[in-house]
Amino acid sequence: MRVPNAAHTSRPWRIHELTRDFRLEDVWELPVPGGPGDFPRLVQLAASLDPSQSSSRAVSTLFAIRWKLGKLLGWDGPDAGLGSRVPTLRDRLPADLRDARSGPDFDALPFTPLYLIDDEFAAEIANRTMHGVMHLGWVPDQTGGYRAQMAVYVKPNGLLGTAYMAAIRPFRHLIVYPPMMREIERTWRAVTLARPPN
Repeated sequence: MRVPNAAHTSRPWRIHELTRDFRLEDVWELPVPGGPGDFPRLVQLAASLDPSQSSSRAVSTLFAIRWKLGKLLGWDGPDAGLGSRVPTLRDRLPADLRDARSGPDFDALPFTPLYLIDDEFAAEIANRTMHGVMHLGWVPDQTGGYRAQMAVYVKPNGLLGTAYMAAIRPFRHLIVYPPMMREIERTWRAVTLARPPN
């Protein structure tokens, strides 16, 4: 479920130090309740997602179209990404985050992990259209449990990036994220049920 940006900006996340020149695109509450030690499992789940293999035909089709367009227009080439078109945000990490674990590699999505600490994970992506950051946070709730929050930051690349982000916004909000949230919830429940009792 999409939540107000203040649900993210009001928290003392470390990501705020790194993204002052990025725009907070949106914030989502993920349907993955858990306990204090479950955050690494959530991060691993996020890194294993492959939207091109989604059970939602609309999601898998949109991702297939995006990858084909990217290849055709050269949006995703090596000269368009991290370390070439834009410097990696790893260069901005303070010493304690630089020394922290970076987190798992992504199986299918072209994200590069930045840092993983007890309640935060961040990964970045860059192509010809934008430089983006996905942030996951583990937020305590009123019952002693935790819930997950995902924030998306972007820095569009000129007019192309601004137009691209505006064009995909309704697709992300109406077609991509809702079924992805349901899929994450199903996978999380399956993982939680399969977990051996303490």
